[in-house]
Amino acid sequence: MIVHPNAKINIGLNITGLLPNGYHSIETVFYPVNVYDHLKIEPIPKAAENQFVVKGLSIDGKPENNLVIKAWQLLRDEYKIAPVKIFLEKNIPMGAGLGGGSSDAAFMLKTLNDLFQLDIDREKLKHLAAKLGADCPFFIDNQPVFAQGKGDKFHPLKLSLKNFYLVLVKPDIHIATANAYAETVPKKPEFPLQELVKKPIEEWKYFIKNDFEESIFKRYPLIAEIKQKLYETGAVYASMSGSGSAVYGIFYDRPVRNGYFDNYFFSIVPLS
Repeated sequence: MIVHPNAKINIGLNITGLLPNGYHSIETVFYPVNVYDHLKIEPIPKAAENQFVVKGLSIDGKPENNLVIKAWQLLRDEYKIAPVKIFLEKNIPMGAGLGGGSSDAAFMLKTLNDLFQLDIDREKLKHLAAKLGADCPFFIDNQPVFAQGKGDKFHPLKLSLKNFYLVLVKPDIHIATANAYAETVPKKPEFPLQELVKKPIEEWKYFIKNDFEESIFKRYPLIAEIKQKLYETGAVYASMSGSGSAVYGIFYDRPVRNGYFDNYFFSIVPLS
């Protein structure tokens, strides 16, 4: 079976406090976007272990620690599924705030569920996905949501960016999420984010913020420069996604690629 795990962007991100378990509480909007990895899974019942082949962008860490392997292990432990051959083509950059690893894991769960006819319902799939990462359950339904808690409590959101274009830019900078949080100061937002996204998109840049940007822009001025360049290129709204380092711009019309971006990961896709 072949599936195409997609990326997401964060529209706004407010760091609102600390939870008893030590995690930060946040509020953000997750929006799925049409940038894809490619994942092919085949059963190999007589094999003793999985086969895992990766191409495309480089992946950090040991293969056995990859979230797609951990997703298989979750279902193996509960449902005794057979080993599989996994072919993963990485197109979504890591350390970018785009959720590529989380998406791969969630799609792995969904595909194994279909491949082995396990009949796991969507709520159980979300429960399993939550064991792999806070934002993994988002990719089970893969619809826009307002997220709270540590980014794992979802509320459906009526938001459509259809007919807009998205530009993604990622410099060769990897930002560790834990380090990004360590440099922020939680605070209550002035306005509720779920209300701000209802405003005309032309007004978003005046109201919708990503709290990571203040400290990360100081540490990595290039990321701030990329955001500014997206506005100069015609973006109606631009922001860092999550804790970065990817920056995105939303455009009314498909933009012409600016030579400034030639040295970075760069993608233009229609939004849906």
